[in-house]
Amino acid sequence: MTRVLIADDHAMVREGLHWALEHAGYEVVGEAADGEEAVDMAERLQPDIVLMDLSLPVLSGVAATKRIRGLVPSTKVVVLSMLSDETAVSSALAAGAVGYLVKDSTTAEIVSALGEVTRVPRGELVLSASAAPVAADSALVAQMTRQPLSGTRPLISKREEEVLRLVATGASIPEVGRRLYISAKTVKNHLSSIYQKLDSHDRAQAVLKAVRMGLIQLD
Repeated sequence: MTRVLIADDHAMVREGLHWALEHAGYEVVGEAADGEEAVDMAERLQPDIVLMDLSLPVLSGVAATKRIRGLVPSTKVVVLSMLSDETAVSSALAAGAVGYLVKDSTTAEIVSALGEVTRVPRGELVLSASAAPVAADSALVAQMTRQPLSGTRPLISKREEEVLRLVATGASIPEVGRRLYISAKTVKNHLSSIYQKLDSHDRAQAVLKAVRMGLIQLD
């Protein structure tokens, strides 16, 4: 029986998923309400799959995913999130998630996706339709996280690094501004500078290049 850990900060979501998964034949070994708890429980319980929300308190879902993949390599992480933009999907895949589902998926689709995760060959991904555009870059994501770039490390400022790290967790421009106590316009200016320095066209590409270059870590 496949053992699943649910990580979501909403109790009703956890309860609903718990009920649906157990009725579909999965064993739910635990529920975590924040990212740090998810990491602790995954290390202790060693589930087959962690169903992970990205917008978690204490520790983001992206950071929790990377920690779990490092601590319990046999555990697969499948993201279940409201977010479906390229930055969120790319950050999750770069952190080691093997699947990305959006929360408008039906219960049957989620159950089916978890079944696919246990069957698909190593290196393949399970994604919701809205996350599928990023699937074309999945091989690149894996390559980027494994192979450091050669050459000179580009200089980005400490503030730009802070902006990029928050963007990598899926934070929106207004949210980045609130957390760093700067305006949304200033955040956009920092992103424009980052794009130029990293020769990137958007947030997703900038995050992937920054991870590959060792400028930021997803933990």
